[in-house]
Amino acid sequence: MKRLAVTDQAACMACLQCVNACSQAFYKSTSTDLSCVQIIEKNGAVKTSTCVQCGKCAKACAAEAITQNAKGVYMIDKKKCVNCGECVAACPFGVMVKAPDKEVPSKCTACGICAKQCPVEILYIKES
Repeated sequence: MKRLAVTDQAACMACLQCVNACSQAFYKSTSTDLSCVQIIEKNGAVKTSTCVQCGKCAKACAAEAITQNAKGVYMIDKKKCVNCGECVAACPFGVMVKAPDKEVPSKCTACGICAKQCPVEILYIKES
């Protein structure tokens, strides 16, 4: 299975370079709300939230628009998606993205764009 992973949560500096790289790559925006990787700061601790390819989004999709590819990555079929938002609501990590001006939500495809921008190199693409 291919997915985005984090080596050391404590090393994250919350610089948001990974977040900005993701939103820029897919939405041409630096809005943190449009990134499929999120940095969450709570009680002084920083957590990098990523898609673990759990499939809960696919189970929530009544249109069967989300399927797992040969590498284990859940992908959205834009032609099948009815834009109901159930997948976004089902994501336990809050990393399914729905831009208000787009017809289809998006999710991490394990492309690695965010990992390449991480200055402390804690993000990587894991293949198992």
